[in-house]
Amino acid sequence: MRLWLSDDERRPDPAPARADGRKAVVAGTLGWVVVLVACLVFRGPLESAGLGWFVGAAITGIVIGLIGLAVVQVIRRRADQSSERSAD
Repeated sequence: MRLWLSDDERRPDPAPARADGRKAVVAGTLGWVVVLVACLVFRGPLESAGLGWFVGAAITGIVIGLIGLAVVQVIRRRADQSSERSAD
């Protein structure tokens, strides 16, 4: 088994796979929504245990998820526009 190939022996790199990052971001954001609901249901015990900050952490996770969803959407639109331009 060889660990190094010369440039003329290498096969061309495969085209990058097209993945939908929106599903992953939405799943993560929904996970934070579930955590927020659980934290609000058990808010009293959490605060008495000194863990009241979990609510803020869940809200922060939701906000970051929404920002991530917007970023992924912008990246996807730009990729779609560039593929349309290259097809013309």
